[in-house]
Amino acid sequence: MALRHHGTEDFGEWKLIGSGGFGKVYKASHKGLRKMRAIKILTNGVSPQSALNEAETMAKAPCEYVLTLYGMYQGFPPGEATSRQGIVMEFMEGGSVESLLKDLSGPPPWPLAFRLADEVAVGMNYLHDQGLVHCDLKPSNVLLTHNLNAKIADFGLSKVSHSVSTGSRTTTGEEGGSFKYMPPEALINLNYKPVRSFDIYSYGIVLWSIFTGGEPYPVANEGQVRALIPKGQRPDCTIIDQTEAEGLKELVGLMQKCWDGNASNRPDFKECTKATEIVFSKHEMEINDAVFQVSKTLGLPTTIQGPNVTSQIQTPDQSQPHDTVDFGRQTHTERTPVQDPVAVPIKTMSEKEKAKFVDVNKATLIQDVSEVMPIVDELGSMVHGETYSRIDAKPTSQKKMRLLYGGPFRSGGQKVKAAFFDALQKLQPLLVERLGG
Repeated sequence: MALRHHGTEDFGEWKLIGSGGFGKVYKASHKGLRKMRAIKILTNGVSPQSALNEAETMAKAPCEYVLTLYGMYQGFPPGEATSRQGIVMEFMEGGSVESLLKDLSGPPPWPLAFRLADEVAVGMNYLHDQGLVHCDLKPSNVLLTHNLNAKIADFGLSKVSHSVSTGSRTTTGEEGGSFKYMPPEALINLNYKPVRSFDIYSYGIVLWSIFTGGEPYPVANEGQVRALIPKGQRPDCTIIDQTEAEGLKELVGLMQKCWDGNASNRPDFKECTKATEIVFSKHEMEINDAVFQVSKTLGLPTTIQGPNVTSQIQTPDQSQPHDTVDFGRQTHTERTPVQDPVAVPIKTMSEKEKAKFVDVNKATLIQDVSEVMPIVDELGSMVHGETYSRIDAKPTSQKKMRLLYGGPFRSGGQKVKAAFFDALQKLQPLLVERLGG
């Protein structure tokens, strides 16, 4: 696909939010869309082709659980006298799994931990279905939306997997990945070529981090890890109380299968998603409350359902630069006290204006509406019983919203869209206000 190109004139309100060996990541506002974007700018000495390679890899993987690519950047970022190249991506307000674990000083509540495990598995399964191997799956490369949904990011090391492709295809990026998340076969063989089992092993270590809130081998250096992982050492599982939550024992078993020393014994991501979906389904009724509590603790801006209340969480400005890249909220910042929800004034709109609002804001509403079923309930007989069941069966809010747009909104026209607007304004008023309704 052709990649869209952006220049400096397209963006304003630049803020540095991270840096690393590759360069810098900025948060910037797209002037035309009035949406925040993350712009990854390459440092001097890094080949511009690497940015193009990464962008082309991302473009092959459009998925709800994979970071969205918006195109390439060529221009003059703040303080730069020469033109620089970069990638324009979705801005993730929730930071990363790494920053989440650090800010919580431990693991998230089990419903959220199980949802993260499931969403990462689904995203990785999609990548593998597209013939891609990520090669650098780790907590810092699992980014979070404002509602703490996971998306896979950072495709600088991604490969086209010859084990899943049907023809001769070229690879991109550089060999390697973070050594604590690399499988033993990659640590002992300089000629190792990544295949899907590489990512499966990494996923096992990521699960351990999510379930414990810790970093694997915190006092070990790279030499020790490279020497001892091939001999069978793995993160300490004795610190996980497998009786704490229903299904945890099964996922710890999956985790251990994923990091098996024999790559042929590891499951594929289809098997992983079956296990994670079953476990998350046992805790799905508690997910809103878990997200509400974590968001309140971290000061994240989100509209979610807490215990018997829909509430908006306020957040401080997290724009100061850090040494690590999360493309969003940074770690260990001073928190602004959470403010009580305020009443949102309701302005009078015609049925036609309400329907236009639903059409114009389609992409944002699909992403940000969290109270889909309560809204559908408000629509009553406008949604046929069979359609209601199909919407209710969808596993995520985004999929429920897409079905609404493809079904009742299309067939019911202006009247249904206006009724949807009224229900949205009742249940998520601050989202409507943010979008100018």
